[in-house]
Formats: sequence, C-alpha cells, structure tokens
Amino acid sequence: MHFLLVKIIYTSIMTENLIHQHLENIADFSSVAIKKGNPKYEQAISRVKEIYKTDYDKRSPFERDEHRILHSTAYRRLKNKTQVFFATDNDHICTRIEHVCHVASIAETIAKVLNLNLELVNAIAIGHDLGHAPFGHQGEYILNDIVLQYGIQKRFWHEGNSLNFVDNLETLPDYEGHQQNLNLTYAVRDGIVCHCGEVNDKVLIPRDEFCDLSQIQYASHLSPFTYEGCVVKLSDTIAYLGRDIEDALIYNILTNDQKKELEHIIQRAFPNEKLQNVSTNILTYYFIRDLCQNSTIEGGLKFTDSTFEMMRIIKEYNTANICGHDRLKPFKKYARLIIETIFEKLDKYYCEDILSALEKEEKLYPTLTSYFKKWLIRYTEINLAEKQRLQCDNKVVYDYKNQQSYRQSVIHFISAMTDKFAIKIFNEIISFT
Repeated sequence: MHFLLVKIIYTSIMTENLIHQHLENIADFSSVAIKKGNPKYEQAISRVKEIYKTDYDKRSPFERDEHRILHSTAYRRLKNKTQVFFATDNDHICTRIEHVCHVASIAETIAKVLNLNLELVNAIAIGHDLGHAPFGHQGEYILNDIVLQYGIQKRFWHEGNSLNFVDNLETLPDYEGHQQNLNLTYAVRDGIVCHCGEVNDKVLIPRDEFCDLSQIQYASHLSPFTYEGCVVKLSDTIAYLGRDIEDALIYNILTNDQKKELEHIIQRAFPNEKLQNVSTNILTYYFIRDLCQNSTIEGGLKFTDSTFEMMRIIKEYNTANICGHDRLKPFKKYARLIIETIFEKLDKYYCEDILSALEKEEKLYPTLTSYFKKWLIRYTEINLAEKQRLQCDNKVVYDYKNQQSYRQSVIHFISAMTDKFAIKIFNEIISFT
C-alpha cells in the first residue's frame, strides 16, 4: 500500500509538472474556490451538528473530513472491493481503493492548476465510493433488482448509498470512546452523492441551490454544489477510462481485432504512440491538459469537442469490450448467486424475536449470524443494553419491528461487504460441516 501511494503521488507530481510546462493562460478559479470569503463557504462547511474538537486541533473542516474518512472501516474495505475484475488475486489489478486514490490524485492536480481548494477535493475523492457494493457495478445492479422486487426502496445506487454510509452508518470513537457518526461537512457530502462518473454534458458548472442531499434521487441529473465537487466528478471519469484499459491489457483479454480498434482510437489522440506505450498516466495527462486549457469561471469546466468525443468513444469501447467481456459473464452470475443467497438467508430471520432466531443458527453460520447481530444492535433498538455497553451513540437507522426497514438493513449490510467477505459468507451458507 505504501508503494501504491508513492506511485500515485509521483504520478500526480509528474502530471502537474507536465501541465505547467505546456500550458499557458490557464483560468484562475481562486475567486470561486471554497474558502473564507466565498458566499457559499459557511454553507459548505456546515455540519448536521457541531463536531467535537480540542483546542490544539488546527485542521481545516475539510482536512478533518478527509481524516475521518481515512479512519473509517468503509474506507478500509475498499481494498477488497471490485473495480472491474472480481475478487482479483493479481496485486497489479485495480481495486476500489486504488481507484479512489487515482481520483484523488487527478482531482488534486486539476485543483492545483486551477487554484481550487485541495483539501476539499481530496476529502470528496477518497470518500466518493464508500457505499459501493461488492462485485462492483454488477453488485449494485443486483441489489437494485432486490430492492425493486421487494419494494424496499425506490432504487439502490452507490452514490446515494455512499451518502447513507457517511451520514448514518460509519462511526468513529470520540475522545471518550463513544461511537459517533462521521458528521461530515455539507460540501464533502454533496460531492460524494453528486459524483456520478457518467459525464454526459460538455460543460459542468456548480449549482447554486443548497438542497437537502438526502432527497436527491438521481445524482447524474444534479451538478455538485462546488467547483471542487465538479472536479472530482470529472476526475472519476478520467481515472477509470485509462485504468480499465491497463487492467484488460495485463489480463490479455482483448483479441487482436479489439487491440487494433483500441490502437486506432488511441492514435487519434497520440499519433506517435503505440498501444503498448499508452498508460493510465498518458491518458490522464491528455485529459487533464485539455480540461485545464478550456475551462473558465464563466464558461465552466469543459473539454474540447474532440476530447469529449474521444472520451465517449473510449467509454463505449470499454463497456463493450472490457466490462461486457465474455470472461466476466460467469462472475456476474456468481455474484448474483452470492448476493441473492445472502439476502434470502437473512430475510428468513425476520420474526418477533430476531436475535433468538439468529442465535439458534450460530453453530451453522457463525460468521453470518455474529456479524449481522452486531449490525442490528448497532443500528436499531433491538438490544439497548448491549448498544450502551458498546458505547454506540450513533443514530438509530432501522426499525427492526418493521419488515421493510429490516430488509433495508439487510441490503445495507450486504452493500458494506467486500468481495472476499461476501464469498466467505456464501461458502458458509452452502457448506455442510
């Protein structure tokens, strides 16, 4: 992990140096950066409730958010969550934690060039995927199918679930050891829920409305509240386009014809480069350079028409040839079997005495029952004495007496799992000992 961070930091520095060497007349966004004096600043740093603080803590509100995210268990789990390739054992294939580091690196580079708030873009970037399901977007689709089938909620989408995690589920101990919700600033929460990496508009400008983030239903239809949030949204797209290609080349899953097609696409942007020489860093440099050259406060963040079109073509190529590759189809079926099996198993425990029902099967399913019991105790009022003993002062999120609320707790419990943990639970369910 230390090597990964060093590599990403080096990439960020190199990319930034290249940009400064080759770009002139870059727009200065410092007047709209989220800092004191900006009309949005007080709203941007607002929290649902005041956060505990010591006299010697000199960190900014966004630095505190970044550190709270870094110490959360949801962030730690990202290292074993799918980006594109499921439950990979190859150390050089991108996982969700590497992806958020790449996004942070790209967003920081752009923010430095445009003079935006670095602390804010970092906090949004590392937290933007905290609510992603196991098995990547396939896991997200499966959970969405379940919530629609059972009428649990309107839809399951990872951006909304990431907001749910930072608002309601993730906790940290305060200075007295009591578990408290993360309670992040509005600007970071907004950037997380509005980060959707599907950029379909050529121009991205922040919205002015200070809205209730929990009421947002479709993040792709809403611009972030800050330019920093907009930068992370674009950085998300930049990060995955190149890295998906790199991983596909490492696994050698592309046919010769697919490689020729990709080479043709790449040569439109890099006439002097061969396919094997095109890395994530080169694509990242190209996209960042184009964005910084063509963005203005008045006109918003934007790419040239040719670059925007090339991004669209690469995205379509990746969807068809990498994300939709035949070798991933069995894994998608496997992921569905795992997630649906876990949901159906936990759904059957709903009764008047859920804890007793779980305890009766502890010998058969020790990991599943023990972890889910802790989940219920932490986020419901099912056992207030144990909740108090564990010093859980976080929000009560679910009504365990209501079946749909119980089912929602199961959905969120599954969404928190890593690929490896979901597979472990599945194997426990189907095994006979």
